[in-house]
Amino acid sequence: MMATDSKQPQDESRRRFLKYSGTALGGVVLGGVIGGLIGSNVKQTTKDEEPAAPAPTPTDTKDYNRALMFFSQDQFLTAEAAAERIFPKDDLGPGAKELGAAFFIDHQMASAFGTNARDYMSPPFYKAEASQGYQLTFKRKELMALGLDSLNLYSNSKYQKQFVEITPEEQDAVLTAFEKDDVHLKGVPASTFFSMFQNLTIEGVYSDPLYGGNKNMQGWKMRNYPGNQMSYSNEIEKEEFIKMKPLSLADHLDIG
Repeated sequence: MMATDSKQPQDESRRRFLKYSGTALGGVVLGGVIGGLIGSNVKQTTKDEEPAAPAPTPTDTKDYNRALMFFSQDQFLTAEAAAERIFPKDDLGPGAKELGAAFFIDHQMASAFGTNARDYMSPPFYKAEASQGYQLTFKRKELMALGLDSLNLYSNSKYQKQFVEITPEEQDAVLTAFEKDDVHLKGVPASTFFSMFQNLTIEGVYSDPLYGGNKNMQGWKMRNYPGNQMSYSNEIEKEEFIKMKPLSLADHLDIG
């Protein structure tokens, strides 16, 4: 009896050990269940706390389409100032600068259009008639860079300041001199540069924003132009004028 009594505390101790170690082993195997229950109990014993509010998502308003691809910084600023004189801001709406026309021109110069990729550009070169259009050895991007640099050279010669530093009236006088061929460029009529720059400015004001200009479709909104609508089938038979919210090509992009 004494021997039996002496073993009982050891048996109880062994049973407790096996019980707790089994729980521990079970916790390893069934950690997802046991751990969840234990974690739940621990949370209940701690002070209730409000769940942390999710961090607000930052609103990124940067327009990544507005980046220089061809112009130097000085050329871009000159183009921006010259475009603003061709299409200035007034009571009807923003001008070429705000609409980003200079970015449009820059992107065009960096494209196949600027390198005359689809034009025959090999010699021999002959003096062309006015009705034959562009017949020069210059690529468009070369003509654009030459013209913008020449705006500054002429401005410095006449006013001792860069084009962007002279008054709007003086800028108009400089552009008029180029338009009338009163300025001599290297191997190209100044009016050829002016005509190309003027056309590109207007295109930048009214092109799809995808190409860098017409920021927020403000150029279209000034003209009540609907932009790139997918269809007019529901409106084409209506007799009254219908004012539609303009849409860009990007508005039809479906990547879902």
